[in-house]
Amino acid sequence: MFKPVHAFGGFSVDDTVAAKAFYGETLGLSVTDDDMGILRVALPGGGEVIIYPKENHEPATFTILNFAVEDVDAAVDDLNARGVKTKIYDDPNLPTDDKGIMREGGPAIAWFTDPAGNILSVLSA
Repeated sequence: MFKPVHAFGGFSVDDTVAAKAFYGETLGLSVTDDDMGILRVALPGGGEVIIYPKENHEPATFTILNFAVEDVDAAVDDLNARGVKTKIYDDPNLPTDDKGIMREGGPAIAWFTDPAGNILSVLSA
């Protein structure tokens, strides 16, 4: 019988030291590493994601992690102040404003990348 006791997501990076600094220091999430070089990131709301090293890492071409926030503009301002670039798309299919926020066709959302090039977002809760 399929009866899981825990579930989590995971993705690769090419540099776990840079990933630990980004997710832990820049984003302010709780990050621990285990003896196998895997990072465990505690997510708001109680979830967890693992980040593992991969020599031939290729960044995901889709959003791997979304952070729901009360105020996207304030979150983008804070991320930009921390050195995180949110205006990553220059695509007419993703019409973003000067801050990199797309406000049409769904919740307000802004995308950014981690040091390994994986795509993340902040969006309206």
